[in-house]
Amino acid sequence: MDGRSVDREVAGQLGRNVWLARRRAGFSQEALGAVASLHRTEIGLIEHGQRLPRVDTLMRLAGALDVRIESLLEGIAWIAPGPSARGSFAVRRFG
Repeated sequence: MDGRSVDREVAGQLGRNVWLARRRAGFSQEALGAVASLHRTEIGLIEHGQRLPRVDTLMRLAGALDVRIESLLEGIAWIAPGPSARGSFAVRRFG
């Protein structure tokens, strides 16, 4: 890790979304990494919820997988802060 705080639930949901999109596209982690100009280990860290990617990395992944970024963020929502709170991310369960 690079020292940044990672919300594990959000990272896990994002990782599942990337994994599903990769499987649907028929890519191995290595093949996706090659198309997205990312190392295979980066793909693995994201899919296992150990890393939250930057926006440029999300754009690379979405482009390589031929999906909209929104599909990679499905189930993740920002909860706006109240008058004195900072706000937070939340994972929404569907179904």
